[in-house]
Amino acid sequence: METTSRTAAQSTVEESPAPAQQHTETETASRCAADGYARAPFPWYGLDGAFTGPRWLMQVGSAADGTVQHGSLGHGDEPSIRSEATTGEKERFAAVITVAASPVRRSGDGTGVLDATTVSSAAWLAGSGLLAHTWPPQLDHSLRDDWLDQQTETAFELADDLQGDSWSALSLPVDGVPTPFHYRESEFGWVLAGSTLGGVHIGAYGRGMSAYGLGFAVVRDLGPYMRRDG
Repeated sequence: METTSRTAAQSTVEESPAPAQQHTETETASRCAADGYARAPFPWYGLDGAFTGPRWLMQVGSAADGTVQHGSLGHGDEPSIRSEATTGEKERFAAVITVAASPVRRSGDGTGVLDATTVSSAAWLAGSGLLAHTWPPQLDHSLRDDWLDQQTETAFELADDLQGDSWSALSLPVDGVPTPFHYRESEFGWVLAGSTLGGVHIGAYGRGMSAYGLGFAVVRDLGPYMRRDG
């Protein structure tokens, strides 16, 4: 918008962060996000070295006492809630979820019991994660919450029945070792879940990128996930 005085123009310039400042703020935000991943008492998994595209941090999930229980790492295009039919674009991404394997245990504050985490936990997180980035083109904006609640309940039921007909078997390498996964596809993308020899469960979801050619590996350096220059 044009300004009509020198004072207004100076104010507008001064209120806009300089490129160097914006870069610094972005780096700070990335490092703060990385702190959550660094607190995890388990190894993180992402796509292995065969994937050469962009990598990015997503989010971690913690218990009431602050203990990190699971988290996600993104690969490819950062997904958004949008209709492919409207934009004409097809996002290509895969999100990898690592879930700490834990038995039934008391909560950190001693007031309750936490459920055990299993491969179904990873399947549930993957299914709900995919739905969070999904919006059927024929769906009215005002109805999306109702649709999401319904689909989320369905995803939970599917995750609780990994031996059901909705899932098929898929073997993918984890740290170079062929590992069995439960796999399913839908009109919105694909979801898979399995367990590693390292004592964690892996879930993953994506679209526009085939799951059949993926491989997973321990992430030994979060640096590539913190760089947002792609």
